[in-house]
Amino acid sequence: MRIQSVSRILNNKTLLKGLEKISEHGTSFAAGTSLLMSMTVRPFAILSTPDVEKENKQYAVANSLCSGLIKFGMVEAVALPIENAVKKIDKNPEKYLKKETINTFKNGADNLIKSKSYKLASQMIKLGTGFFMAIPKSVLTIALIPVIMDNIFNNNKKKKVEETLRVKNNPDNIQIINSKKIPFSGAVQEGLSKGAGKILDNKYLQKFAVKNADKEKDIAKHITAATDILLTSAFAWRTEKSDKIKENRKKALIYNNVISTAITLFGGYGIDSVMKNKTGNFIKTFSEINKHDPKLHKYIEGINILRPALIFAGIYYGILPIFSTYISEKIDKYIEKHT
Repeated sequence: MRIQSVSRILNNKTLLKGLEKISEHGTSFAAGTSLLMSMTVRPFAILSTPDVEKENKQYAVANSLCSGLIKFGMVEAVALPIENAVKKIDKNPEKYLKKETINTFKNGADNLIKSKSYKLASQMIKLGTGFFMAIPKSVLTIALIPVIMDNIFNNNKKKKVEETLRVKNNPDNIQIINSKKIPFSGAVQEGLSKGAGKILDNKYLQKFAVKNADKEKDIAKHITAATDILLTSAFAWRTEKSDKIKENRKKALIYNNVISTAITLFGGYGIDSVMKNKTGNFIKTFSEINKHDPKLHKYIEGINILRPALIFAGIYYGILPIFSTYISEKIDKYIEKHT
């Protein structure tokens, strides 16, 4: 009875469809998770932090809101079309890839999309979008923080009224507010698929993917870590240069991000390693139950994206905010006192 119950859960159509979507849209899943946590759990944790100046909390919350919104917006605008472009290659590789590329990636596999080296290379393209968008994301986040501070935490009604009038009387702003999202046309999407195909045709990428094929389960974790490091570095640099953020709040905001990223990476890698070992039996059972499903490789890929994404998000957005907000202010005050 118990075996039948487990079997029904692990081959549930909704679960399998969800894992397939995560496999195909790993960056979108990560961005959606970040948006949800940055708009709810993290602000609540920050505002609950004891013995921290109110304005430092407000800047930390504003950063959380801006970061989540900007990341999700950029993913929808850039990463999602690229994910769809790779999906088209998955369905019809002969149309977009050279014959020798397909043979190199297959490397003994039944078909291309089951190849570990191909999964590694295609995930690098999809998840790498977040890495290359890290610097513009940081720039936009820093630009948006003062806006959030003025409109959510600022009680100066006169300033809000003046800003409202400025928006209403500015045709450019009205145009932005009323503008509709421009969808990607079929021709543009086709061009993206051809562009992704050319990247996959690159000999150096193929050589790297084949050599590191056994590491494809960890690619999501490694790219997430690299992206977080670049994001934090760019954020610190732009915060220091910003003339919109108060000088006496910059250091605490920078320390907060650096502490959060450092602990998330160290803790995330440690917990993920433990969880990966623990989930080995789960994946084995899952694979046995769904062994006749042609999309099994996608489900497993989805699990390997889901696990580190939830672990890193849980640490960064749920556990750390109170600690990092408290410590960052104490470090700021200590350095200020002794310089």
